[in-house]
Amino acid sequence: MTTDTLMDRLREARVVPVVRTSTASHAATAVAWLREAGLRIFEITLTIPDAVPLIRDLASDPALLVGAGTVPDAAAASACLQAGARFLVAPWVDPALAPPCREAGAMLMLGAMTPTEVRAARAAGSDVVKVFPASSAGGPAHLRALRSVFPGVAFCPTGGVEPDNIAAYLAAGAAFVGMGGALVDEKRIAAGDRGAITAVAERILRTA
Repeated sequence: MTTDTLMDRLREARVVPVVRTSTASHAATAVAWLREAGLRIFEITLTIPDAVPLIRDLASDPALLVGAGTVPDAAAASACLQAGARFLVAPWVDPALAPPCREAGAMLMLGAMTPTEVRAARAAGSDVVKVFPASSAGGPAHLRALRSVFPGVAFCPTGGVEPDNIAAYLAAGAAFVGMGGALVDEKRIAAGDRGAITAVAERILRTA
């Protein structure tokens, strides 16, 4: 799968669930429930204990597109890519993540908030610029302002994205969005509230 194909799949999906939980078992449960609702793309953050084995397990399913998030360094990037991650995400600019991605044919998303940081992310080899944290930076209005000076850059706002504002982010120029806590609510996962999780996912699929 080429980076162009990856980009097409991400744009088509419009929403990438960002799975950040305190345990790998909760993360696996979240993915299973969201998959049941119809989602097929997942960002597994490396803040989850034993995230790399979980990525390996999920990536073995050809129906899923799995990426790694909060990737701290090149060594972790290589481990995730070897486990089958097809995209890597970091909420900062780290040029060291680009070479492993290029070697593996994977996509890189580096984080930025300001025009200077967007330029730095692109110069560091980022295919997509992750605007994080999007809501506290100014939400869709901030994204629209960035798009006005970077019309050719693919942006993925993350942080504070909710079902009610997905459309506004897309209208402001987002290629797709990342959604974490509003979708992957660990309290509901721990309580076994499958219905609440899948209801949000189904709402996203209807409206995004």
